[in-house]
Amino acid sequence: MMEEMVERNEKNLFFRQYLNRGIRENLFSDVAGALGHMQSQVVRSAAPLLLGRSIIETRQTKEPFEKFALDSKAVAYSYVEGAATRFSGRKNDFVVVDTNIFAESSEQWTREFLEDATWNVMQSIDEKIGKALAEDETKTVLDLYESVDAEDLAGGGFVDQGSEVIDWNAIQKLHSAVRGENWRPTVLVLNETQLSQLLLDDKFIDYDSLPSSEVDIEQGTIRKIVGMRVHSSTLVPNGTAYAIDTRVAGIMLIRRDVAVEDWSEPKVGQYGVRATTRFGLGILRSKAIAKMVNIKTTL
Repeated sequence: MMEEMVERNEKNLFFRQYLNRGIRENLFSDVAGALGHMQSQVVRSAAPLLLGRSIIETRQTKEPFEKFALDSKAVAYSYVEGAATRFSGRKNDFVVVDTNIFAESSEQWTREFLEDATWNVMQSIDEKIGKALAEDETKTVLDLYESVDAEDLAGGGFVDQGSEVIDWNAIQKLHSAVRGENWRPTVLVLNETQLSQLLLDDKFIDYDSLPSSEVDIEQGTIRKIVGMRVHSSTLVPNGTAYAIDTRVAGIMLIRRDVAVEDWSEPKVGQYGVRATTRFGLGILRSKAIAKMVNIKTTL
């Protein structure tokens, strides 16, 4: 496998330039080292933005699909090729999660661009691909949660914030909705605007409400509240927040983790590199998810 990859990459103009310039920088000395460096750079760039893997149970698998047992009253959602399929009622004892979802990020360039590209430019390309891949994967996980019907959520519906900012009391409502279903939320997921709203609530810097060790005002972050790790992203719809018990709510099966591949179209003078992942997603216990809507979208 490695021999085939090395031979293929040696024919790719981008990789040849990457190899030559990396050797000049004394970062590696051969093709295998260049491949490893490129892979590591893409993974390092993707890792901080892989929010999706922090808000759903993640498991490695070598199987094309896996079956998961449902509770007698559970409602499951299986994410298949861009559409969420709903399974409900007592007819289904299992939900099947297929690992047929692909996240991909790629870049293409002309021969002239690559001939002039500096090492810093090539490093920036690796970083850009890794970040874009992470964003694509995260968006797919968020789309899965977005697909759950209101009546299947904790509390039997959305938690409506009435166009008010999200605050300490709103967080308690979300938390209580999941606890009311006998689950314990482990993460709070919200848009960056909603995170900023929380940072304006003095309860988040009050020692009686939240330990100061969990708030970094300079960095504009809240790490944890009432047992929930806080995760924010602009990919979460503005005006929406989730409290999720990630231990039971859903599953992400990773069939192939972040992998870097070359590609080229010499006839049209285009060369490039791409990063991909292959995985599967499914909601197993929708009642372990509470969703707040109609939050004010400005500070």
